[in-house]
Amino acid sequence: MRPILTAESVAKSFRGQRVLSSATLRAVPGQLRVLFGRNGSGKSTLLKIAVGWIPADGGAIHFDGRVYLSVRLPELAKAGLFYLPDRDLLSTAFTIRRQLEMIRSQFDGGNVVDAASRLGIGEHLDKRPLELSGGERRRAELAAVLVRRPTCLLADEPYRGIAPKDAEDLTRTFVNLAADGVAVVITGHEVPTLLGAADHISWCTSGTTYELGPPAVATQNPAFRREYLGSWSQLRAV
Repeated sequence: MRPILTAESVAKSFRGQRVLSSATLRAVPGQLRVLFGRNGSGKSTLLKIAVGWIPADGGAIHFDGRVYLSVRLPELAKAGLFYLPDRDLLSTAFTIRRQLEMIRSQFDGGNVVDAASRLGIGEHLDKRPLELSGGERRRAELAAVLVRRPTCLLADEPYRGIAPKDAEDLTRTFVNLAADGVAVVITGHEVPTLLGAADHISWCTSGTTYELGPPAVATQNPAFRREYLGSWSQLRAV
């Protein structure tokens, strides 16, 4: 299937230092794709450019049949994209219920109570984010995704700071979204979890990206094993 989102030949520098030189990101309907890379490799920058959070120095964004040389996140959000940044998404000023209702109203979305119940936070709807644990806040963010009903979801390191049980539930939600036809792209370092869930692996290194294919193929790539997986790949082979 053709990608709904492609960030193609992306280049980006900060204060004269090149971060990305020829990087590409693809989101394909019905697939859960994982972008691996060391801290500082540029993977978060690539996601931010792909969703219109920051501008690129070069390259183009293709979304749902349109080509953008310059695009902003609100425009892509209206077209069906949802971005989970590597920081808290929800405001601390309002309850979870109010924020989910605002999303539902703005995007003609799904049922708030149903989405919260599916993520196990129904009893927390009338609390503010700071009253929740890290895992509960992440569940609330995914409830926002379910309410929005996007065609494409990009999530930047969504597993940061949460317990294993919360990570399991998040993974299940990502897998179910892909099964429902959503194009899902995740970044992270949770190798066993992400390899077990992914349909496709990409690798960001030295300012560019490599499409490694399905996990079984990706984990056999010598450079990926040596430079990113390290001892994990050796332990897995024992």
